[in-house]
This record gives sequence, C-alpha cells and structure tokens, in this order.
Amino acid sequence: MGIVITIMNMKGGVGKTTVALNLAAAIATSGSRVLVIDADPQGSALAWSSAREAEPLFPVVGMAKPTLHRELPNLAANYHFIVIDGAPRVNDLARSAILASNLVLIPVQPSPYDIWASSETVRLIREARQINAALDAAFLINRKIARSAIGRDAAAALARFEDIPVLEVHLSQRILYAESAAKGLAVVEVAPQGEAAREFRALAKLACGAKGRQAA
Repeated sequence: MGIVITIMNMKGGVGKTTVALNLAAAIATSGSRVLVIDADPQGSALAWSSAREAEPLFPVVGMAKPTLHRELPNLAANYHFIVIDGAPRVNDLARSAILASNLVLIPVQPSPYDIWASSETVRLIREARQINAALDAAFLINRKIARSAIGRDAAAALARFEDIPVLEVHLSQRILYAESAAKGLAVVEVAPQGEAAREFRALAKLACGAKGRQAA
C-alpha cells in the first residue's frame, strides 16, 4: 500500500474536502496512482465525484467506518497515494482515519475559533503516536485572505502546539474552488496555470516529500 495522507480537523467547516480533492488531483496529475477515501458520513467527496462528467482522475470510495484502518490495506494495495477526507466531530471515525495514516494535514482557517478548536485534533494525533511513533502531522493554513497578515498571525498562534508544525504553503480564499467543485473538477484542471493550482502543486510536493519517493 502507498502513502496515506489524511485531511482532518474535528471542527467542521474548515474546507477539508476541498483540500483533500484538490490535493489528490495535484498528485494524480503528476503521474501517481491516487485513491480518495471519503470517511465523512456527509459524503461530500462522493457527491463531488458524482457531479463529474469528465474522465475521473482517481476513484472515490466511501468508507465512513471505525474499521477503516484495518480494511484500507486490502482496498488500497495498488495505489501510490491514498488521500482520506476525514470526518469532523466523530471521534471513532477520526481515530480510525488517523491510525491508517502516514501523514495528517490539519486545515485551519485563520480565525481564533479554528485555532482554539485545534486542540481536540492534536489530542487524537498524540494518542495515535502512542501506537505509530512515525506518524507525521502538520497544520495547513486554509482560506487565507490575500494581502493580509492574518495567515502569519494564525501560524504564530498555532506554534503553541510544539509537536505539530505549520506548513510553509498557505492556501488562499478563492471563488474558483466553489466554481470547480460544482462541476466535479479540481483547480489544476480548470485553471492549471492559476495561483490556486500553483498552491496545490506546492502542497502536493510538500505532502509527498521523501515518503512519496519511497512509495513510487
């Protein structure tokens, strides 16, 4: 099985499905075989896939189950990367997704509410590290307002979680995400030379890293 990257935040409304799907698309268009697991009972990634008329870049499979970490290896044996869209607010589903992971990305909007709510996700990651000491995790600043210092301020506030770094790549707020999602498309397809696509290619490079080379 390839490298498992989970997009997780116990707080809802942080844009995790948008991050998961666009990250998967950025990895897939670089030539890797990618599988997306929709582990959220809301099923937003599956809905995105159903809205798509173009040839799929990757399959999307629903698996909102607390046994995901045990069942995933058989399902994902032939993929380089597996991207999990994790469930908010449901501890047993979140815990299973984290246990299945090599890397957990925690999308956080640059707001005090998101930063305050991050402690529950961090707690689950720390629990999982008791079982898997090699588990990587990082915060991802999402929906940053252009030409503002608020993303930098959020990164500084998250520094109190000393064992979870903040990624250098930040994702900006853009209407393109909603426009592309309505058609079941990713920003790397709709505007491959645009700033959103550039940000996601940079994120994919960071997320895959040396571990990605091992899985290739």
